[in-house]
Amino acid sequence: MIKIISILFPIFLGIIGYKMSSKKMSKYLERNSLILKDPIINSLLKKLSFSLNLPQLEVYILEDLNINGLASNDGKVFLTKGFLNKYYSGIISAEELIGVISHELGHLALGHTKKRMVTYSLQNALQMGLGYLISRFIPFIGIYISSFITSLLTAKLSRLDEYEADKYASALMIKVGIGIEPLITLFEKLDKLTVNNDNLSWLKSHPSSKERIAEIKKNAKDWSFVK
Repeated sequence: MIKIISILFPIFLGIIGYKMSSKKMSKYLERNSLILKDPIINSLLKKLSFSLNLPQLEVYILEDLNINGLASNDGKVFLTKGFLNKYYSGIISAEELIGVISHELGHLALGHTKKRMVTYSLQNALQMGLGYLISRFIPFIGIYISSFITSLLTAKLSRLDEYEADKYASALMIKVGIGIEPLITLFEKLDKLTVNNDNLSWLKSHPSSKERIAEIKKNAKDWSFVK
């Protein structure tokens, strides 16, 4: 009985911790964001909403100078002001921003935002369990070893989610007639923007741009859209 409790308790703590963090994040996003009102981007969003059979598709701009896109647990898609600034400065096109939005829609459609709660909870339990086990043989540093191991596992899962969201975005953009080229040029541009730039959050903890471009082209070729 004690062993069962010792396994379930870290999972319970992980679920509670994730829900508290998620609630705090939702309040932060709501407090610091406004609906995107750009005629060019909104005209493209109408194509996405029609294709997805949605009455309306709204995107929110988060007051953050980092270059990032995210999907919240309550089903909203956000672009940071940093991303929008690159658009208004002519560095990133409207179609490329639609690529970011389509990617985040992929996370929502594929259930990745809900999956994160499970992953977070299991990571918490695994880290505590491994830390206890390893510390019996390697005192003091066992918790750091377990943290490193669980980080590797969750990073692997995160990479898989990113590939899946890219695949969803590619299919959606092909369906609405935009194609995969904006996704490819987006990653090429973001790679250049990473040079001496600590504000480029969208590529952190993700596969490399080169790997993602290769996978996008492979998917499109398998679908017979690229020869």
